Amino acid sequence: MSINQVTEKMSKYRWTIVAMLFMATTVNYLDRQVLSLTWKDFIAPEFHWTDSDYGTITALFSAFYAVSLLFAGRLVDWLDTKKGYLWAIAIWSIGAVLHAFCGIATSGVLTGHWFVGFEQARHYIAQVEDVARVLNVSVVLFVFARLVLAIGEAGNFPAAIKTTAEYFPKKDRAYATSIFNAGATVGALAAPVTIPVLAKHFGWEAAFIVIGGLGFLWMGWWQIGYKKPHLHARVNKAELEYIDQDDENGGSGNGEAGKKISFAQLFKYKQTWAFAFGKFMTDGVWWFYLFWTPAYLSSVYGMESSDPAAQLALFILYAITLLSIIGGWLPTYFVDSKGMHPYAGRMKAMLIFAFFPLLAVVAQPLGHVTYWFPVIIIGIAGAAHQAWSANIFTTVSDMFPKAAVATVTGIGGLAGGLGSVVINKGSGVLFDYARESNMNFLGYKGIEAGYFIIFCVCAVAYLIGWVVMKTLVPKYKAITDLV
Repeated sequence: MSINQVTEKMSKYRWTIVAMLFMATTVNYLDRQVLSLTWKDFIAPEFHWTDSDYGTITALFSAFYAVSLLFAGRLVDWLDTKKGYLWAIAIWSIGAVLHAFCGIATSGVLTGHWFVGFEQARHYIAQVEDVARVLNVSVVLFVFARLVLAIGEAGNFPAAIKTTAEYFPKKDRAYATSIFNAGATVGALAAPVTIPVLAKHFGWEAAFIVIGGLGFLWMGWWQIGYKKPHLHARVNKAELEYIDQDDENGGSGNGEAGKKISFAQLFKYKQTWAFAFGKFMTDGVWWFYLFWTPAYLSSVYGMESSDPAAQLALFILYAITLLSIIGGWLPTYFVDSKGMHPYAGRMKAMLIFAFFPLLAVVAQPLGHVTYWFPVIIIGIAGAAHQAWSANIFTTVSDMFPKAAVATVTGIGGLAGGLGSVVINKGSGVLFDYARESNMNFLGYKGIEAGYFIIFCVCAVAYLIGWVVMKTLVPKYKAITDLV
């Protein structure tokens, strides 16, 4: 082998980029999980929240996140990847930390004591006799903190998907996406074994501050480590050629930053509507599992989030979702081994993953045997969702030019967020009604009936989404007239 052949061996810096995206997504999900793991056992007793109040907060977060995604995607396409990602994580980290000060702000509004510590704030709040005012003020303040968090977090996936489109050929994008998207699972894994411990020993405020501060550390890594592939000293010619092997809309250095493509243009395409509908039907399912599983274990099985048994259950649940990495590999297998087109392989993989959530129908019935059955089933459904998610995201970069990828991702995110609003608020109202009325549904009573209904909805959402997507875009068709 000659010296030239050795020096031309393909570099692999694209995987370092995936590692950055993985860490950002891990921090992203840790930040949004803090509330779900602290509200029931630590925050609700202090501020007198009900399930409906929590449902309102999570639904509004989903709404804020959805609307922000629409504009975050456009902003990332305008600012381009590096600046867009930095702004996103800075804003969401500030929003995460803001939650910690909602107690002090509640104390200030209700009692006039603003400049106090966390313990003092709790003391002053406990002395307020008007419980309704405590509830209402605290909910408004937490909603504001969730607004800031949502605005920033909305930038993560548009920026990450755009980065993946810059650094990977089409056949590898779902695999790369599944790897960085596994950061959501790792964040969810780390959350139940860290956040309740922080909250129990140092106060729930400490959990928001410590976890929220991680984003600022990531910003330094991104600032130093990211450049466009054609500008990066650690990406050689062989790797650049590999990245650009099937790009129909220009290479990684095609200079699309700042290119203006209107929403009206994008809504003309069935590809946009297919992606948006698929996100609408399925994103809410993931958010339901993420936001409500700790409360489910608490309400149905009496397991507080700080209990070792609950922490182990949640850890096992999210460990199972790491199987989603297979979802990114499967389309590559269909392309390389079966000779399928990337889009056809992706849709076939998504159909396979759409069947696994059907198991959720039996989660509640089997839960009467042991809580481990719903834990494992939700874990499998979560893995199927993440595998589905990795592939539905890459349908955008398959068909749209890079200048439009983040914007279309944002449009789909808006649709997914609206679906999340419906399921989160609907769940909160349904659970309160089921508990208060002792509702009976197919032999299940009270809160169990409520969860059984929502599990059934989650079970069929993916097959409905796939059928509509396949009907709108039966075969691959690249969008070339936007370039």
